[in-house]
Amino acid sequence: MAVPNFRMFAAGQLVSVAGTWMMVVAQDWLVLSMTGDSPGALGVVTALQFAPLLLLTLYAGGLADRHDKRRLLVAANTVSGVLAGALAALVLTGHVQLWHVYLFALALGSVNAVEVPARMSFVSELVGPRLLPNASALSAAYFNLARVGGPAVAGLMVGWWGTGPVMLVNAVSYVGTVVGLLLIQPAALHRAQRRPGAARVADGIRHVRQRRDLMLPMALVAVIGMVGFNFHLTLPLLAKTVLDTDAAAFGLLTTALAVGSLAAALVTTARRGRPTLRHVLAAALLFGLLEALAGLMPGYGAALVTLAGVGFASVYFAQAANHHIQLGTDPAYRGRIMALYTLVFQGTTPVGALLTAVICEVYGVRWAMVAAGAVCAAAAAACQVADRRIGTSLDRPTPTREDSPVTPAEESGADRSAADH
Repeated sequence: MAVPNFRMFAAGQLVSVAGTWMMVVAQDWLVLSMTGDSPGALGVVTALQFAPLLLLTLYAGGLADRHDKRRLLVAANTVSGVLAGALAALVLTGHVQLWHVYLFALALGSVNAVEVPARMSFVSELVGPRLLPNASALSAAYFNLARVGGPAVAGLMVGWWGTGPVMLVNAVSYVGTVVGLLLIQPAALHRAQRRPGAARVADGIRHVRQRRDLMLPMALVAVIGMVGFNFHLTLPLLAKTVLDTDAAAFGLLTTALAVGSLAAALVTTARRGRPTLRHVLAAALLFGLLEALAGLMPGYGAALVTLAGVGFASVYFAQAANHHIQLGTDPAYRGRIMALYTLVFQGTTPVGALLTAVICEVYGVRWAMVAAGAVCAAAAAACQVADRRIGTSLDRPTPTREDSPVTPAEESGADRSAADH
């Protein structure tokens, strides 16, 4: 927080993320209200929102390495604000239909696919490699601080005025992000001396494949992202169909998850180095066990307490995996590697959302959560066995040079294949 550019960035993000979490509550409640509490409809919205991450994120990582990240972020947040405002207008005027929600979920997800890898790799430009673990943890802290207040306020607003005003607040909140980005001083950024002329996707994938210490955590992130992080779908269903609560109580369930997440983010601000792979695996195992336990909680109060624990474990795992991967990556590849991280963590969500929706339809949301937690715990255990067999725990030194050399292939962009795109 002593870095002026990071303060500007964090202030803008705090405003926007609070609006985004308010939007999540309003959108989920709107869809359930329009469809008679249909898990399938909610699963489709979630899938459409995250599908672009699966299709576009790797290309977006190349854009982040090749172009000015700050300008990319300004453009992406401006477009997101316009789209959010258009959806809010449809809801406020009473003309919204379910296909409108589907369309805007897809459009916002497409913009998000460009914004996420640029934002994640931009943090290192704001503070430099030495402060990256602290800055990354603080980013998670303000994200979850907004996640604490946003859903609680949104739940009350939905109960008082409906979903339209909440969506309008979200649209306006993007102004905070754009203003914060425009106030950043480019001269103080920690940028590489040269950007690759052709930041090829295949080069980033090859970099990960050659690094066994990155492959296992990437695989684990893919499984947990697909199976375990489906709270957009499971929490509203748990609130409405199992606990029989109103919008305000649903907002508090999301807030409980966020309180635990915020606590984990604050704990990880003390991290100064790259966590070991075994540290990542232990966090994943804890998350899986707690999510399965949350699915078995008998009442609202017990669910609140357990979800706080799930929130803590989820962010602690995500931060450990992020730091292990990002701090083990050559800065010249960071945009593409973080795009790959985003792809396997969030891009797999459409598959997981649809699968979770089916399980919820057939067996109920409780058993969907139990199954998800069990799969995550089993994946962590399997990675631990694989780690012992192939010896991936020998952590590589953390790259510290921001001016890492660019390969001739990256400069020329020659010999591209279809896989590069």
